[in-house]
Order: sequence, then C-alpha cells, then structure tokens
Amino acid sequence: MASEKSHTDEQTHFRTCNLCEAMCGIEIKHDGAKVLSIKGDKDDPFSKGYICPKATALQDLHEDSDRLSHPVERTANGWKEIGWAEALDKVAAGIQSVQKKHGQNAFGIYLGNPNVHNLGGMLTIKHLLTSIKTRSRFSATSIDQLPHHIVSMHLFGHMLRIPVPDVNRTQYMLIIGGNPLASNGSIMTAPNMRQKLKDIKARDGKVVVIDPRRTETADIASEHHFIRPATDVLLLLAMLNEIYLQGYADKPHAKNSRAAALVPEIARIADFAKDYSAESVAEITGIAAKEIKRLVKEFCEAESSVCYGRMGVSVQEFGLLSQYLIMLINIVTGRLDEVGGLMFPNPAVDVVNNSGPGYLGKRHSRVSNLPDFNGDYPVVAMADEMLVEGAGQLKGFMTVAGNPVLSTPNGEKLDTAFANLDFMVAIDYFVTETSRHAHIILPPVSPLERDHYDVTFNNFAVHNVAKYSEALFAKQRSAKHDWQIYLELAKRLDKKAALATKVERLIIKVLGPKFVLNQGLKRGPYKGLNLKQLKENPHGIDLGSLKTMLPQALKHKDKQIHLNVDFYQADLERVQEMMQDYDDKQILLIGRRHVRSNNSWLHNSYRLVKGKPRCTLMLHPETAKEYGIEDGQNVKVTSRVGSVTIVAEVTDELMPKVVSIPHGWGHGRKGVRQKIAQAHAGVSVNDLTDDTLIDQLSGNAAVNGVPVQLEAIAPEATDLETADSDVDFDMKSGSAA
Repeated sequence: MASEKSHTDEQTHFRTCNLCEAMCGIEIKHDGAKVLSIKGDKDDPFSKGYICPKATALQDLHEDSDRLSHPVERTANGWKEIGWAEALDKVAAGIQSVQKKHGQNAFGIYLGNPNVHNLGGMLTIKHLLTSIKTRSRFSATSIDQLPHHIVSMHLFGHMLRIPVPDVNRTQYMLIIGGNPLASNGSIMTAPNMRQKLKDIKARDGKVVVIDPRRTETADIASEHHFIRPATDVLLLLAMLNEIYLQGYADKPHAKNSRAAALVPEIARIADFAKDYSAESVAEITGIAAKEIKRLVKEFCEAESSVCYGRMGVSVQEFGLLSQYLIMLINIVTGRLDEVGGLMFPNPAVDVVNNSGPGYLGKRHSRVSNLPDFNGDYPVVAMADEMLVEGAGQLKGFMTVAGNPVLSTPNGEKLDTAFANLDFMVAIDYFVTETSRHAHIILPPVSPLERDHYDVTFNNFAVHNVAKYSEALFAKQRSAKHDWQIYLELAKRLDKKAALATKVERLIIKVLGPKFVLNQGLKRGPYKGLNLKQLKENPHGIDLGSLKTMLPQALKHKDKQIHLNVDFYQADLERVQEMMQDYDDKQILLIGRRHVRSNNSWLHNSYRLVKGKPRCTLMLHPETAKEYGIEDGQNVKVTSRVGSVTIVAEVTDELMPKVVSIPHGWGHGRKGVRQKIAQAHAGVSVNDLTDDTLIDQLSGNAAVNGVPVQLEAIAPEATDLETADSDVDFDMKSGSAA
C-alpha cells in the first residue's frame, strides 16, 4: 500500500479520485481502519492540489451503512443475504434458464458509466460479456458521448482516437454546450478548469461560451451567448460557411497545416454548408448574424484557438452531425494537431492499439431498428426490447454499475419493463431505482478497497501523466472485487471456453488486473515505464505536454483523415426539415450538471446533498410570468411520455422558453434503500425525456430540447410527495426529519 507511517498512528495514502473524469490526485489521512481526511495532493503533477467536493464522497461511499457488503436475494419477505457461491450459482442458472427457454439473445446487459472509472472492471469486463454470449448489449455511451466515438472512428480510424483541447496553451476557446466548471472537463480530462480558463484570459486570450443557460463556466468566460436548445447544428453550419466566405480556409496556416495535408476530401468541405448563411440561422438560434460573423473572425485570427462541444451538443437530435462540424471547423482553420488547438493525448497505456476500431450499424435493434455501435444497441431501444412481444424479446437482464431507470429516457417505461422480466441480476453497491427489480444483487468492494489506474481517462487528458494507486484498505475476506465476480460468472457460464481464454482468466485470478496493466505499460509508448516505477512514484509521473502526433496517430491504413462526407451530408435533408418546421413557441427542456453530482448514487452522500436543494425547475422570469409561476411554487411539467411536479427556481440564468431540470434525481420510488437520497428525492428528468427523440444518424438519445408544457400548481393542491426536497436527513438518528 502506498502509505507512509508517521510517528503517530496516522498514515498517509496517495491515490486518484475516480468519481469523475478529472483524475484529481488526493491525499488521504487514515489510521489503518478509518479515513480521517481527504485533501488535494499538492505533489500530483496533473491536478496540483486541486480537488472538487466530490472527493469526500469516497469516504461516504466506503462507510455508507446502505452499501451492500454481501449478495442479496429478493424474496416475498424482502431482501435476504446469501453466500457468494449460492448467489453466483443462482445467477448463472438464471441466465442459462432464460437463454435455454427463449434464445441466447433473450438475455440482455447494460453497462453504466462507473465501469470506465474502474481498473479491474475495464480490464476484465470482456470475460463477462463473452461468457454470456448475447448480442443484446446496451451501455451509457448512447446517452452521452457516442457522437465523439463515431466521428473519431470515421475521421481518424479508431473510436477512441479522440483529440482534446490543448487548454493549457490555447489563446481562444469556444465552448458549445459544455460546462467544464461543473464536469472538470468531460471527454477532456482537466482538473481545475476554473483556473485553466482564468489562465487563458490572463494571457490576453478569450473564452466564449454558447449555451441555453448562463452556466458556471459562462459566468467566468469572456462572453456568453444564449442559443435555442438543439439548434447548435445551424450555428455550426453557419460558422463553417463563414470560414470560407471570409477566406480563412485559404490562409497559409490553415492550408499548410499538418491536418490539411492529410485530408484528401477537404475540397468538398467548401460547399458543405453553403446553404447556411449567418442571416438564415440567426432567428432560430437566437444569435445575431453579426455576432456569428464576429465569432468566426476572432476564432480564425487568434494566435491559437480550439472549438469544443460536449453534452449539450451530443445529446440532441443532430448530435453526431454537430460533433462532425466541430471537428471540421478545427480542421479547416488549421487547429487540429497544433499547439493550443485540438490535440491527441499520448497515454502510457495505449488503449487505441489494444482495442478494436469500432463499427456502426452491423446490426439493428429488433423493435426500433436503430443501429448498434461496437456491439451496443442504443439505450432508447432497451425498454421496447423487453416489452414488445415476439421472437427475440428480452426476458432476462443484467445491469452492471448502472441505474438506467434514472439515467435513460422514459424512465417510467423502463421501470415497468424491468418489473416484468423473468430474471434480473444487478452488480451494484446499492438497492437503487433499477436494482430493486433484480432477483439477486452482487455487490463489489468500495473504491477505496481496490487498486486504481485510469485506463480510460488518460486517453482524454489535457496533459500526459501516469499514476497507479494501490488499495487503501484491504477488502474483507467475505467480499469480492468486481473482476472476481466477472471471472466467477464466466467460469460458470462458459465451461467450454478455449484453453487460451481459460489460461488468461486463471492468470488474472491469481495475479489480479494489475498484471494486465503492467503488460499494457510495458507495451506503451514510454519505454521502460512499468508498474514498479509507478509504485515508486505514488504522486504520479509527469509525461509531458500534448505533442503533435499526425500522421502517426491515424489508424486508417493509408494514414489519411477520412471525412466520410457523403454519410454526413445526407443528414442535411433532416436539418432542412427542422428549419422549415421549427416552432419557436415551444417550451424546451434541458438538463444541467452540478459539481457535487454526476451519478445518482452520489446523492446518498450527506456531504454532497446538504445545503440548498438543487433539484429545481429553472426558468426565466418572462416564462414564469407567462405561465403564472412564482419562485418556490410547485410546477407540473409534462412531456409526451410523462409528468413530474417540481419546485420552480425563477432565474435569468436561462433564456426565455427554456427550462432546466438536473440529471440523476428521482429517489422517491418504493423499495429504494438509500436513506439520504430518499430524504432528498427530487424528481427524475428522465420521466420526461422521450425515448422516441433520437439522433437518427447515430441512435444517440436526444435529451436536450425536449418539448414540455408547464402548469402552475396552487399551494393548496401541493402533493406532499413533491415536497421531498425540503426534507432533511438526521445523521444521528438515521431517519428523515
């Protein structure tokens, strides 16, 4: 264990916080059995002492009395603890029973976001997936970053070859639909974004934010522009058109850039957006034509610049086309693979060269005919695959580190679907809104009881580093790591596995995932780097700033950038239809993120939910006046799929006719066993998001720009269940007060 004993019983442990993408280094004081404090590690070369409030939740999660420590089985009399051997045998038998009776693909699996924050899970999940032998796979990717993967697969030859903003050196950063002060990046691993953006301004640079909400990031930016939700595609098309009209694509630094020399189709981009003038999109987007033209001029004339778009861009009806346009803007202005522009990280463990490139649309979902990506169907297809009868109907299911009832569209429908399965299993810490439907829950150890190395997020880091953290606390003998659960199930489900597979599983069983990690380090780009060296440097090793990597970074055999113009140009017909049918009178719903929250189970941390209730309906004063809504009043919000009642927060942070509800709340469902979360239940925005609203090009969920209706509720009509945001949790008595 990477700990240093002091003259007292107090010890110090250094590790990486794995609760979000930022990879902040933390310093944990402990006495060998209990955490005493968690602070930022000032000697961490990446985060340099910065942490956000979420880091303290590592202690809360480890010590949570609601966290399961043994497998449990759902019975007529409630949850019953059972032994591991019995639980694993029953899970394997349940899966096999469903598949024998209804077919191999009648059993499905969903992988939640926390899987990619988990060393053991990342390196061994393939053994679980291959042993189940089902094509019915889903993951959080298709309600998040799927467009990034598809664009990178098309252009650069691999779904994980995603360039990130060189925020440490850029002079002009254009942020569209992103709030990195709340997320610490997101497909841009960058702790302390507040300071990084301040540094841009301090060196006479500029930060511009385009968002329907004046976010925390917009508050410190040089300027902010409101934009109507889901119209980013029009703004980006107009910007691309203006780049050519103003002659910036022909400037020497653009024409002679490394990237431009590698794009055989680049001449076709001159006409790609020719039908979208700044004037033609101004009214719909809400951004004046002169402002669009000025933004283009400033972006192109800056010494260095980068355009970055994130969740607000990805999870809308034109998410894939929009992310493609962002990449085109960076390419045609000479900003790809250039200092201060969009650059490729060079991680110590080369995930690109150790994984497949990805594919789109080899198969389509049974009911909604949506394309799979790299073997995963879109999450919006999940409920129908369970509810619609016929050959191939899902009858069994497994969720791994996911809570899709709260995190995917039309949660009520999915709730119903899970309740009607023949057999369900969850690999989860808690009895959640989703796992309460499981017949058996298999709980892994807490994050502080496992080793950690960020296999995934070093691949998106704005500075190259490597850091390994051994487990802080030894797990209980009766507990299992997630990777041990995977291997135990694989052994039971896949008894006829190839000899090489059995040998690989045996090696991991004996030596653990760190053996696989060490092999990855040895095969990586930094010669001589291995696990032993990382253990000797508990704060981490600085591997240097981002460097130019073209054409070596390209995974296409011809070492060229493939624009796939025809694929994306075909979607412009859908854009034209949107422009013609656009209804500017609609109230549109968007999500929002808070720095204290990114996954629903963090709401069971009393440190992270204390203070002013955050699950509110934000709306502009003009919108509130139009609907007779007062600040603090309950409002019924209705969409095509459902309705919720929520407290109004009247604020000019939002533009008129836009409302916002944060993601991940809605803990008031019966059967959930998370006392703190239930005492601060809130409502689920995904009881409003629509599973028929999708980006047709990718199958990604469109949860931004959902049409809704508003209705003010008179005080005497308030349902007590809607007032749960006012309930406080008494930590001493362990009950709601």
